[in-house]
Amino acid sequence: MSGQKSGLPGKTGETLKSWLIMLPGLILMTFFVWEPLFESIRMSLYKTRNVELVRWIGLDNFISVIGKDDFVQALTNTFSYTVWSLLLGFALPVLLAMLIGETRRGKGFFRTAVYLPNMLPGLAVIILWSAFFSGKESGVLNILLGHLGVPAQSYLTRSEWVVPIIILIATWKGAGATALIYMAGMASVSPELYEAAAIDGATVWHRIIHILLPSIKKLAGTLLILQIISVFQIMYEPMVLTKGGPDNASLSLMQLMWQYAFGGSMNYGKASAVAVIVTLILLGMTAVYSYFNRKESDWD
Repeated sequence: MSGQKSGLPGKTGETLKSWLIMLPGLILMTFFVWEPLFESIRMSLYKTRNVELVRWIGLDNFISVIGKDDFVQALTNTFSYTVWSLLLGFALPVLLAMLIGETRRGKGFFRTAVYLPNMLPGLAVIILWSAFFSGKESGVLNILLGHLGVPAQSYLTRSEWVVPIIILIATWKGAGATALIYMAGMASVSPELYEAAAIDGATVWHRIIHILLPSIKKLAGTLLILQIISVFQIMYEPMVLTKGGPDNASLSLMQLMWQYAFGGSMNYGKASAVAVIVTLILLGMTAVYSYFNRKESDWD
């Protein structure tokens, strides 16, 4: 009995230490994540005057926002951004990680090289690429294609090109950081598995399919959800490059939210409604992924 009594204060002390360690993070999460989130939900249900709540109007802000053409266009564009990001940007970090992992010399150099775009300020990246895709004859891409006899093109004013171009820019900036995460996951694979596969006569392609990719499957699923969340928050790329044009062809939901809040009308209620809608969409996608991931785990 005396041993049990002496053990309780120890457990209580360890629990208290754990909570004290987590307390700064919990406080920061409360003030910078949860409080703004709940305040946005509350503000979306009120008619506002700047940030002042005027009167309760229920779901009127949501009905007003959803009923407008620019919301439908922004929602369609955001899903288009997501699809293009999966086509252009999901497999590229895996490929970079595999190529760097197979490199015999200069791995440190290549790791730094692929991560370098991620260290550049976002606005600087947009200005850099806007010069590259400039529709003027002095645009870098037009100069390069001009040597091949291709006439100058106005890339950012073509509605069918603008979304892929923006995703290409975002992929160039972020693929290197994701590749490093994949490399860390690949490093956990035992070299003995590769040696055994090589002895059995497995080709490089077979080793990738049956050893490497299964080892990063769960990591890829997590990064997939994070990538979708990141793409749904895309804003400053279309805002700086095209201002949402041409004809709202690159307008995103986050840019629409910014326009409601700061674009002249200063309607924080409608801006909060857009933010809540985006949050609900992402929560729904995450729930669907978690459901199928749990089902797959049960089957395994």
